Amino acid sequence: MNPRWKQRPPGSNWGDFGPEDQRGRMNWVTREKVLQGVAEVKEGRTFCLSLPLDYPGGNALNPRRNPPRHFATVRAGRQNFCFPLAEENPLHTDVVCDDVVLLTLQYSTQWDSFAHIGSRFDADGDGQPEIVFYNGFRAGEHVKPAAENPRAEPWAKFEGARAEALGIHNLAEHGAQGRGVLVDLHAHFGRERRAVGYDDLMRVLEADRVAVEKGDLVCLHTGFAEVILELRKHPDPRLLHQTCTGLDGRDDKLLQWVSDSGLAALIADNYAVEIIPGSPFKPMAHASMPLHEHCLFKNGIHLGEIWYLTELARWLREHARNRFLLTAPPLRLPGAVGSPATPIATV
Repeated sequence: MNPRWKQRPPGSNWGDFGPEDQRGRMNWVTREKVLQGVAEVKEGRTFCLSLPLDYPGGNALNPRRNPPRHFATVRAGRQNFCFPLAEENPLHTDVVCDDVVLLTLQYSTQWDSFAHIGSRFDADGDGQPEIVFYNGFRAGEHVKPAAENPRAEPWAKFEGARAEALGIHNLAEHGAQGRGVLVDLHAHFGRERRAVGYDDLMRVLEADRVAVEKGDLVCLHTGFAEVILELRKHPDPRLLHQTCTGLDGRDDKLLQWVSDSGLAALIADNYAVEIIPGSPFKPMAHASMPLHEHCLFKNGIHLGEIWYLTELARWLREHARNRFLLTAPPLRLPGAVGSPATPIATV
């Protein structure tokens, strides 16, 4: 029996990895899966899978996420940048630069933790929904909002909000390294705005001879990150929200494939992996982001978003390959809900 829930959501794996599990299907990224990833290294060539972390620029993708703000630290009342230590001791020849950044953790290339998306679900079985997260961890007890400080700067009004459970540090401590598998949606659909469902995806996998196995880290190349780079930090909201593919989270067959495939993480170069629906689609309460609900809330599958996959996808296609070693740890920042990443693919 799990002390936090009496019933689990339909189609979920709550409890399958134990009552206290916070790693979800990354438990399937074992030493053997790391060795499978290492076995894919033939050339010793690496690809950086991160956008510059000051991209996309502005906040056209998400009005609540702003670009990084970069400062020098302060030393003796002055900026600690190109600071000659001779001013403190004439015998010292060192010159120091030291800086700090105010960073929205999910602004650019990122990982989502399981604390990123929860749901109102009747975990107690009493007919009343509670706010819960993966494996029944509770809002207020394990994922804690902050009390408002009206005197603080706007960005610090809610300082102290914290994921005591399910934070992104769990993924960092695991290592986030294993066998990556690339699915090249862009090669089949170009920059067409398209919600890719099960049937579309199966056709792509068959055409490109892509096999997804238990514990694989699946990367979807849509070309969206390439569009972001082309806009040079002057994003066009209309263009960004009307270009390139994403998964169709409303397709139940696709969600079942995500469960049955055994993939351990689902990664894309687009904004949210899925195409976010613009309106409700059921005459009952339901998730606005059904793929997020299925992965983060129900099944403990980390999502990676806004990765840069174009150069890797091009090289893999030229060499008739789709597997590689993926190394992608997030920041080991306890309590954080998401994290920037600088993933590396080695082929």
